[in-house]
Amino acid sequence: MDQVTIKDVAREAEVSPSTVSRVISDSSQISCETKEKVRTVMDRLGYHPNAIARSLVNQRCNSIGLVMSRPTDRALANPFFTDMIQGIAASTQQENFSLMLTSADSYESETREALNLVKKRQVEGLILMASRISGDLINTLVRENYPFVLVGRSREHSDIPRVDNNNIRAVKDAMIKLIAKGYSNIAFLSGPKDFVVCQDRLQGYREALVEAGLAYRPELVSYAEFSYEAGLKEAHDLFIRSRRQIDLVFCADDLLALGALRAVETRGLKVPEDIGVIGFNDTPAASLVNPGLTTVRIPIKEMGKRAAQMLISVIEDHNYQGEEVIIPTEIIWRNSVRDDQL
Repeated sequence: MDQVTIKDVAREAEVSPSTVSRVISDSSQISCETKEKVRTVMDRLGYHPNAIARSLVNQRCNSIGLVMSRPTDRALANPFFTDMIQGIAASTQQENFSLMLTSADSYESETREALNLVKKRQVEGLILMASRISGDLINTLVRENYPFVLVGRSREHSDIPRVDNNNIRAVKDAMIKLIAKGYSNIAFLSGPKDFVVCQDRLQGYREALVEAGLAYRPELVSYAEFSYEAGLKEAHDLFIRSRRQIDLVFCADDLLALGALRAVETRGLKVPEDIGVIGFNDTPAASLVNPGLTTVRIPIKEMGKRAAQMLISVIEDHNYQGEEVIIPTEIIWRNSVRDDQL
């Protein structure tokens, strides 16, 4: 069957194609009776205006851009990003928006690529997947009053639209529970230093130590890219620096934690009997490995949905400036910490 077009709808409804276009855009120039008549024909013929049709009517591209703060191959290897994209795509599809991805090898190219999307009007707004300590991209978007939503937190702007979890509180709460269960020599395996999310999770770690009266030991903190390979290498280095005094490794991401699990095993030690491991995000592999990975769960797909919904609302309603949405977290206890501690 041939695809139904605006012309087909116009002919069947006995109106002009431009009238159909105005009905699609919900123009106030078209009477309610005509709108109802045209929409009835659209439903009967099975015509669904796509993003391209809407953009021709509204002089908009009806696309939003997703800025991933790392190269595509590395980003898509992390389940956090694929789950986030699924959540975002669910909302964009529902609202007849298309999604454009952009990634970069450096912060400079990230900013350049994102701003190119904006300046060339290829997207109506941006979703930023992470905030760096130096927020040049966010500063520019704020200055130019361009629609965007941040998944994360900005240190410089407290009033921008964003969706996040409280990373400081999430790590601190988990640490307090682990310390109360007997762990005292806890290492922290962080992501890259220049991301605010990593600094926030490290802050939660430090605050919990202070509250428990335990010393903060810099040699027990390591930074790495969010990957299994980096987790494996950095966990090995942590064990060497600490002379095997570590009794638990708190990882800022599940991929790092999976690498740490392997590092413990390759050193002839056992999880959780010798060293415990906890991750962050509760990606699918966390429940599939043996032992199962204890982790801090955040509803990643829900965060993506909320971010896309907020951005589309900002784009379509000029009176809405966005808001701050904080998603709750929970600890998922599995077997990578000692059973007698649970």
